[in-house]
Amino acid sequence: MRLRILIVDDQALVRAGFRMILEAEPDFEVVGEAADGREAVDDVQRLRPDVVLMDVRMPGVDGIAATRRLLDRNTAAKVLMLTTFDMDEYVYEALRAGASGFLLKDVPPEQLVAGIRAVASGDALLAPSVTRRMIEEYVRRPPDAARTPPPALADLTAREREVLELMARGRSNAEIADEFVVSETTVKTHVAHVLSKLGLRDRVQAVVFAYESGLVQPGDG
Repeated sequence: MRLRILIVDDQALVRAGFRMILEAEPDFEVVGEAADGREAVDDVQRLRPDVVLMDVRMPGVDGIAATRRLLDRNTAAKVLMLTTFDMDEYVYEALRAGASGFLLKDVPPEQLVAGIRAVASGDALLAPSVTRRMIEEYVRRPPDAARTPPPALADLTAREREVLELMARGRSNAEIADEFVVSETTVKTHVAHVLSKLGLRDRVQAVVFAYESGLVQPGDG
């Protein structure tokens, strides 16, 4: 199966550069390009991409607003945001809007490719160029309504809560499996249960949930 990708950026040269890199991969198919968020939402409905490579800052409908609209329409596409700075002021809002990962615009080609594959699979937390420090910086100031632990946490088993905590601290499935002395398949099952019970799309959303609910505090090891 080839990964279907939609490129969204207001700069034609940027779109062309990404297209050139992605079309060199035998398992990637660039199904379209969009110049703004409004066009992107329409193209997602029409082209059904697996991954949307979405610029954060665009005139008119920006990447964050477009991501919210896509989630409102229950699209299955994963959104991988493009940002100029790894501490972009909009990054946290984009995470909360439903973005599944981030890449810097000047990311090396191999990291761009790896980041898209990671987001498509749902196995990775964030692309290598964006660190947990960025998440922590923005979740230090969550809305007041987010400070109260949500009732959904009570639905998790003790082991599922532990898995959620480790995901929020950036642990991979393999690292979690080593810590609990279980198989990666078992960890994947726990992760799937966590996402299902909490109504979350992927690991990135689980990280945001863990910090906002107070389950994990910024600076925890």
